[in-house]
Amino acid sequence: MKVVHTVEELRDQLRGQTRAAFVPTMGNLHAGHLALMRTARQYGDPVVASIFVNRLQFGPNEDFEKYPRTLVDDIEKLEKERNVYVLFAPDERELYPEPQKYRVQTPDELGRILEGEHRPGFFEGVCTVVLKLLSCVQPKVAVFGKKDYQQLMIVRSMCRQFQLPVEIVAHETVRADDGLALSSRNVYLTSEQRAIAPMLFQSLQATRQELLAGCHDVSALEAASAQKLVSHGWDVDYFSVRRQRDLLAPTPDELERREPLVILTAARLGATRLIDNLEV
Repeated sequence: MKVVHTVEELRDQLRGQTRAAFVPTMGNLHAGHLALMRTARQYGDPVVASIFVNRLQFGPNEDFEKYPRTLVDDIEKLEKERNVYVLFAPDERELYPEPQKYRVQTPDELGRILEGEHRPGFFEGVCTVVLKLLSCVQPKVAVFGKKDYQQLMIVRSMCRQFQLPVEIVAHETVRADDGLALSSRNVYLTSEQRAIAPMLFQSLQATRQELLAGCHDVSALEAASAQKLVSHGWDVDYFSVRRQRDLLAPTPDELERREPLVILTAARLGATRLIDNLEV
C-alpha cells in the first residue's frame, strides 16, 4: 500500500487510472471501515482510501480536538487487509492551503432537518471536503456507509446536481454482535455506557416491528421510543420516522400504502453522541 500525504503525490500514483474506487474516512478505523474497503474492491480498481479529520464539519463545542487520531494503527490495519492501493493522509495545510471561502451549501429541505438541525453547518462541512476529495481522487465509485444515512443522501444529491462522474455506493451498517453500530466515537463510552448502548438499535427494531404490524400513529411511536431511551439515561436529540426518498415525514396515505420508511435517531450517553437508523 502506498501512503501519500500531498495531492501531487496522490495524482502521480493515480495517473492514467479511470476505475478507482474511493473510501473517505476520518480514521480510527474499525471493522466497519474495513468492510467498506472490501466492497470498494468489488466496484473498482485500484482502491483509494483517505484519512482526514475535517475541521469544517465540527461545531464550536464538538470533539474536533479530541477526535481519535490513530494513523499508525490505521495504516497497519489497511496493510493487513490488503485491499487498498493508495492511502491519502493529508494534513490541514495540504487540503486547506488557504482559508476555505468557497463552500457547498446544502438544500434547506434535506440539509436543515434531523442532523442538520442539531449540528448546524455539519453538512456544509461534509459536502465541501467530500467535493474536494473527489476532485483530488477522481474515482469511478465512492463507498459510504448507511449508518450516516442523511449524509449518504446528501452526498448522492450533491454528486447528481454537480454532474460528477462518480457512482455513490451505499454499504449496510456494520454492527457489533449486540447490535451497536460500529463508530469511531464508541471508544468514548465507559464500560457502563457500552452495556446500555445497544438499546439504541433495539429501540429502532421495536419501532420497526410496530410499523410493520400496522401501527400508523407515528408521533406516538416516536414519543414512546424517545421517552424509553430517556428513562434509561439517554439524552435524545431526535427519534424520527421518515420517508426513505427524501427524509420528510410520511403522510397517513403513504403509511397506508406502505411507503418505504427509515427510522433515524441521535442520542447521547454522557458526552458521547451516537446515531443510528433502520429502514422499513
